[in-house]
Amino acid sequence: MVKKLEEILELAKKREKKVISVAAAHDKPVLEAVCEAVKFGIVDAILVGDKEKIVSIAKDEDLDLGNMEIIDEKDVVKAAAKAVEFVSQGKAHYIMKGLLGTSTLLKAVLNKDAGLRGKGLLSHVMVYDVPAYHKLLFLTDGGMVPYPELKDKIEIVNNAVKVAHALDIENPKVAPICAVEVVNPSMQATLDASALSQMNKRGQIKGCIIDGPLGLDNAVSIEAAKHKGIVSEVAGDSDILLVPNIEAGNFLGKSLTYFGNAVNAGVIMGAKCPVVLVSRADTAKSKLYSIALGAIIS
Repeated sequence: MVKKLEEILELAKKREKKVISVAAAHDKPVLEAVCEAVKFGIVDAILVGDKEKIVSIAKDEDLDLGNMEIIDEKDVVKAAAKAVEFVSQGKAHYIMKGLLGTSTLLKAVLNKDAGLRGKGLLSHVMVYDVPAYHKLLFLTDGGMVPYPELKDKIEIVNNAVKVAHALDIENPKVAPICAVEVVNPSMQATLDASALSQMNKRGQIKGCIIDGPLGLDNAVSIEAAKHKGIVSEVAGDSDILLVPNIEAGNFLGKSLTYFGNAVNAGVIMGAKCPVVLVSRADTAKSKLYSIALGAIIS
């Protein structure tokens, strides 16, 4: 069971080396992260993008492109399509976003001709290493699905559980977090949380333990849960925080990073391969961890 993000580097090393296909790879932070991952022996890489810029960045930053394959494609739409094509053809295992819009990359991933469209919903899973918490904390979905309905939340949970299982967390504890920890007919998030808990107890959602609704405080603090008289397998020991909407996920994730000094890794799940997205504001370590996470999942 992985409890710290730095451990995923060793876990990735123990697994079969994967090939990452980078769309619009002419981006300094992304190239730095990919080169570091190659150096660690986690991946081999195919770089699709403006070759002249890729080589120039590598020279300026003293990056070793080694035996990486570079496909010259200056048009970012075509670069996305080519990066996806490498996965479709079995030449790469997963994809990473470079210097292009997320929507451009996902349009290529979801193109029916590419064959990477999964049966389920695409959702974003962030994994946080928070100094104040006793293990990794998964947050979903703060990046893809704006206002998920119950049926969406089922798929969002299943996607996050797959990530947890990949990190050897066998039965992750899922907390659907709400503003209150009681079911309130006027608050849809609490109704959804209760429904998810019941579905889990009846075996309709497998591979995890779900209990909610829970407030954020009693989802991550056993003392807060005891104070409110909450008896739960999940309270105070959550692995996965399921947020009610994209704003909640966005705010909570950035709070963990900027107020809680958390390091993170993130992937989009739901396609036939993980899609690695990194923010330009992410640290070099976070980018490396995201690549390692994608390698492990794929």
